Amino acid sequence: MEERKNRQNKKDMQQEKEMTQEERQREQQKKLEAKAYEAYVKTVTPTHSLWKQMLKAFLTGGIICTIGQFILSRGLAMGLDEKTAGSWCSLLLILLSVTLTGLNVFPKIVKWGGAGALVPITGFANSVAAPAIEYKAEGWVFGVGAKIFTIAGPVILYGVLASWVVGLVYWIMKMV
Repeated sequence: MEERKNRQNKKDMQQEKEMTQEERQREQQKKLEAKAYEAYVKTVTPTHSLWKQMLKAFLTGGIICTIGQFILSRGLAMGLDEKTAGSWCSLLLILLSVTLTGLNVFPKIVKWGGAGALVPITGFANSVAAPAIEYKAEGWVFGVGAKIFTIAGPVILYGVLASWVVGLVYWIMKMV
């Protein structure tokens, strides 16, 4: 009986050794897989130079603002008052942005110039036009009508809300 127990103990110890060896092999395999995944992520993750991106954004935004200033100056030279010339400038920049979005040129400008193209009024016009173009195939009501403000909607919502709050604070301050 004692000998039987000893044999069983030896068997258990041998199985335990094999298990720990299997576990070690599994751990090593996991580590190798993790290293391979890390190497893969490094190869597919794009690297960007911050200064280069900032320069591109500055140039893109500067070009858009220069075009806007040209439109404004032409309007003033044609005899328009400053407010009317500014309105025409906004309208023409929006028209240009929407047209370039429809021709699939503006997304390329955005890809190159980043925030320099997205921050001015042209970026807002693009954010309204792009979903309308994308969802046109789903119809005018459930496509264009439902999706046109998916990107611009939150901007409009929070812009209106913020202006309402600021107006309320201004009104209260004026009353006091």
